Amino acid sequence: MTLGQVFECPRTLSKLRSGPLGGLVDGFCDDLLASGFSRSTVRKHLSNVSHLNAYLMTRKGVAGHSLSSQDVTKFLHDYPLRARNRGPLDRHIAGVKTAINRLIKYLCVSGHHFETLVAAAIYQPLLEAYLNWLEEHQHAAPGTIRLRAHNLDQFLQWLGPMATPQGCAELTPDTVEHFFLTYARHTGRAARRSMQAALRTFFRFCLQHGYIQQPLDRAVPTLRVYKLANVPRGLSNEQALKLLQCIDRRCHAGRRDYAICQLLYTYGIRGGQVRALRLEDIDWTSDRIVFRALKHGKDTCLPLTRVVGESLLDYLQNTRPDSQVPQLFLTLRAPYRALQCSSLLSNRIAYHLQVANIKIACHGTHVFRHGFATRMLAQGHSLKAIADVLGHRHLGSTYIYTKVDFEHLKQVALPWPGEISP
Repeated sequence: MTLGQVFECPRTLSKLRSGPLGGLVDGFCDDLLASGFSRSTVRKHLSNVSHLNAYLMTRKGVAGHSLSSQDVTKFLHDYPLRARNRGPLDRHIAGVKTAINRLIKYLCVSGHHFETLVAAAIYQPLLEAYLNWLEEHQHAAPGTIRLRAHNLDQFLQWLGPMATPQGCAELTPDTVEHFFLTYARHTGRAARRSMQAALRTFFRFCLQHGYIQQPLDRAVPTLRVYKLANVPRGLSNEQALKLLQCIDRRCHAGRRDYAICQLLYTYGIRGGQVRALRLEDIDWTSDRIVFRALKHGKDTCLPLTRVVGESLLDYLQNTRPDSQVPQLFLTLRAPYRALQCSSLLSNRIAYHLQVANIKIACHGTHVFRHGFATRMLAQGHSLKAIADVLGHRHLGSTYIYTKVDFEHLKQVALPWPGEISP
């Protein structure tokens, strides 16, 4: 489908194909259509890009196809003054920004000229060297590398001009401790532990490469956390079934979320395993499904139950977009892509918990996993069997569920001392 099939008016076509960006419009249109956008959405994006094209024409004239971030910044600064008579201003400007961002992405991917004019952060070479070291020498998983990059980015921004190999040589234990304690005051336990691990591995990297001369990883404060201190907090079987019943399967989002929740409820897998599940992992002829290992655990091959199979078929036949993306679960709007963000799943679970009026402290995908392990334990399965199904490589990871094994705990409970009469 070409630009002429999206816009039929010759005058509109002539306007779109003129100006500094006129030579890029046809290719951009084809890219949007190939990404799965509807014709109406393509028309909106091209119309919004035409505002930038008209702005560039007043500044650069008709010739040239170059576009810089400085041009975009100036346009977005001046454009609200031009668009005051176009209805809801904030919504319109948001649409223009979205269209321009997609155009910039197209220019970068397709090899067209796009001058960034944005200086790279001073710490970028150091951060990239650290991340490459994590991948090549520590064999860190991709998810771990992304998390470390997020944490180190905050620390290196805080360092400012000292965020270079030469600046790291001037770091002191007091500086490291001050940053971490300041960071810890405003974050939760999980974020503190993540930053703690990132800083320690970063300083080991610096010591190995000679950027620092003392083991600053020891200067990162240790926040005392007692192993097995918490009790697993998951959905009871009644709560999980209630949540599944409250999902509206008449809409696309409901069919997708129902299939996801059925997988979480039936197999107790991690949210990351749901996001990584591929079409090829389902063996329909043998009624088997494979969940790939995370956190250096073990792959698990389990029977495909009838209920799960029916929910997956409903999603595949009536909701999943026609896309070449190998992952099973995709976004519902173009451009269709895998559910790469863990918070997206957690937010969907939290939404359905609210709809079902289920009050529970945690709202992520792990509530199904904890509930699954608790049910297995109540049914008399051994910790080894639970560890195998959950994909735990070490049995110690499963010990926390002994805290909810109430039948066995009753056998070791000591009698409560009675009141001694005077």
